[in-house]
Amino acid sequence: MTFQVWPGTAYPLGATYDGTGTNFALFSEVAEKVELCLFDEAGTETRIRLPEMDAYVWHAFLPGIQPGQRYGFRVHGPYDPLQGQRCNPNKLLLDPYAKAIDGQVDWAPAVFGYDFKTKERNDEDSAAHMPKSVVTNPYFDWGVDRPPRIPYHKTVIYEAHVKGLTMTHPRVPEELRGTYAGIAHPAVIDHLTELGVTAIELMPVHQFVQDDTLEQKGLRNYWGYNTIGFFAPHNEYASNTDNGMQVAEFKGMVRTLHEAGIEVILDVVYNHTAEGNHLGPTLSFKGIDNQAYYRLVEGDEQYYMDTTGTGNSLNVRTPQSLQLIMDSLRYWITEMHVDGFRFDLASTLARQFHEVDRLSAFFDLVHQDPIVSQVKLIAEPWDIGDGGYQVGNFPALWTEWNGKYRDTVRDFWRGEPATVGEFASRLTGSADLYQHSGRRPVASINFVTAHDGFTLNDLVSYNEKHNEANGEDNNDGESHNRSWNGGVEGRTDDPEVLALRAQQRRNFIATLMLSQGVPMLLHGDELGRSQGGNNNGYCQDSPITWINWDAVDEGLLEFTKLVTKIRTDHPTFRRRRFFHGRPVRREAGAPVPDIAWLNPDGEQMDEDDWDNDHAKSVAVYLNGHGIRSTDERGEDVVDDCFYLVFNAYHEPIDFVLPSAEFAAAWTVVLDTADFGPVDAVQVQAGEKVTVAGRAMLVLSSAP
Repeated sequence: MTFQVWPGTAYPLGATYDGTGTNFALFSEVAEKVELCLFDEAGTETRIRLPEMDAYVWHAFLPGIQPGQRYGFRVHGPYDPLQGQRCNPNKLLLDPYAKAIDGQVDWAPAVFGYDFKTKERNDEDSAAHMPKSVVTNPYFDWGVDRPPRIPYHKTVIYEAHVKGLTMTHPRVPEELRGTYAGIAHPAVIDHLTELGVTAIELMPVHQFVQDDTLEQKGLRNYWGYNTIGFFAPHNEYASNTDNGMQVAEFKGMVRTLHEAGIEVILDVVYNHTAEGNHLGPTLSFKGIDNQAYYRLVEGDEQYYMDTTGTGNSLNVRTPQSLQLIMDSLRYWITEMHVDGFRFDLASTLARQFHEVDRLSAFFDLVHQDPIVSQVKLIAEPWDIGDGGYQVGNFPALWTEWNGKYRDTVRDFWRGEPATVGEFASRLTGSADLYQHSGRRPVASINFVTAHDGFTLNDLVSYNEKHNEANGEDNNDGESHNRSWNGGVEGRTDDPEVLALRAQQRRNFIATLMLSQGVPMLLHGDELGRSQGGNNNGYCQDSPITWINWDAVDEGLLEFTKLVTKIRTDHPTFRRRRFFHGRPVRREAGAPVPDIAWLNPDGEQMDEDDWDNDHAKSVAVYLNGHGIRSTDERGEDVVDDCFYLVFNAYHEPIDFVLPSAEFAAAWTVVLDTADFGPVDAVQVQAGEKVTVAGRAMLVLSSAP
């Protein structure tokens, strides 16, 4: 078979279909020759040399090449691992800019550049064992799709897994379960909207690779933090992959979520790839230009710098890696219409040199970019390298998963001593972490649970992790979970323990939703989902990690809807500025502070109260007149005043309500010791309210 090859434009990289044919372009500074490899339905390979090279971009235009064409590259160039060079034309390479990928790696020895038997270079041809890049049709009818552009202070995030969320849903057709189309099904959309969710944060959907070591144990990489295609939607999550149709299915999901007013945030893994360390496979970047894409050990460049625990780290010091990341981000915004990103192990992206550098080139590029700077940017502010824990240290525009919020709230509700002071800080937006850099309370993405760790149900049911199913003798996963089982480890029929656990779940959800900042709920926590004590479900693509829609805790679901509605209805809990503690003018009555902390006697907390390590209860007054914001019409935002009482002590405590200068009367609107809405009983200023042991009370007073 012969093809007519025309000179092509050097940019953009990847495979670009224009209606008459396809332009192919690949960057490699070290290549001596690049071959484009086309594959027909039978798997027969046709090789075509790319004739043009400009600015180290090898390119050609092939008329008549249509969407659905499967292809890869072979790069001829230097092979000297000691110098960090690993070109090997016997290895078929995925296009780093492929918009769709077909198939999976089958882990034959041929995909490795190193022969473990001979201890030498492996020259077996890998094509038969490799997935293939796919030419796609960029056309999609977006209709009137517009990004919802929901401001952070009105955002409620729902962290979800494409497969785990939909795999057992009885109202989702079987053929759509576990897919992008499954998430777009009305049953799932209805659940999200009724819950008050405004953004779904999807765990990795960039094309990722299954791990050989896991498959040998009958397990799978469920989480997907093993990316090989930064432009391609993962093909296993599509109900139809013919001719790259996973791209259209993903776009259809985004369009449907937008119609429901829900943003789409992607969990992205730009810190490493699936090619592992010096013994790992040669799938793409390693064989194209190893030194440009990966951080190598200075002075011993056969080895990879690894601040991610996966074997390699992308080299964010080179223009090629930075361009790859920025091009990928822009593509998902402009072509796929996503609304933001959560950056896995984002501290690695800040390592321009060895140390974490808040002003690294990556952040400079993001901040000046007119497209990327306009969407939601969320950092996981840590990695496993030296100085990698960087909560509170990311620059303007960025929000962060607040790990200190998670830890403090867990400690408070399990009754740890000396937690009241830090609990107060976390509840009010963590000004100690974010105010110094000019950021607002919404810089804090608050969460109690996430995919990594216990579910909410397991957090109150297990003291220890139970990861035996992972095949690592329970040695994997975090051992310090700040969890408490209520007196019995795991499953129990004890009604008192079950009642306590249910109450603790309500405490966590109510605290999360009524804290300043942006709440993030883990999928299934509102339903009572359990993983049986497994706190590291990364390899469990099974009912262990999927939501069981046949075992829904209806009471918890209704409670979650109730408390989320309180947050949505009341800007008091969605402040855009930190509290200042100074008196606020009111239409009637003497000025009172925008916030006041009170002890059970109804008196404002003093130093002795804050320094009392044994204190396990506190109350806070939130002044609805002190929000200091204007609405869309430029009018001052005024809300009810609220009084929140937290009792992490195991016995009931009587709290005296504050004096009449704060409010003449209060109405109880939420009690976590109850199962749902409480009777609208008014309590006068100065009277006592009894807060059950390990419970939370919310009272309001209309202006």
